[in-house]
Amino acid sequence: MGLRLIRDLIQGQSLLTCGPEVTVAQAARQMAERNVGAILVTIEGRLEGIFTERDALVRVIAAGRDPEATEIGQVMTRTVNTISPDRPVLHALHEMHEMSFRHVPVVENGAPVGMVSIRDALGDELIAFERELAVKQAILEIR
Repeated sequence: MGLRLIRDLIQGQSLLTCGPEVTVAQAARQMAERNVGAILVTIEGRLEGIFTERDALVRVIAAGRDPEATEIGQVMTRTVNTISPDRPVLHALHEMHEMSFRHVPVVENGAPVGMVSIRDALGDELIAFERELAVKQAILEIR
């Protein structure tokens, strides 16, 4: 199996972004309309943060915040792990697994150009990734 690059995976992808002043409710509606689990927060085209379904649950609903009044900039994840479009998709899957993420923004020169989600793992990369995990687990059991 050849290593598919992230650039190939995100080709033609329509990226969902918003500014930090957008309310959680507005962002959630956009995410629902596009059937995605995350929205990238940008200022003048530069990535400033990410807001995910998990952020909505933990930082808004469970915290008792009003989604209609809370701005994304107040509850987004500011420290965002990103990946280059020239990396293999398998690398993104490893990153998501190791960091317990479901989304990794693809960034080039500080600007978001795509998003890799765990849904993207439904191809050959998932099979290869599961094999690698099985090998790692077997090695750990030997020790």
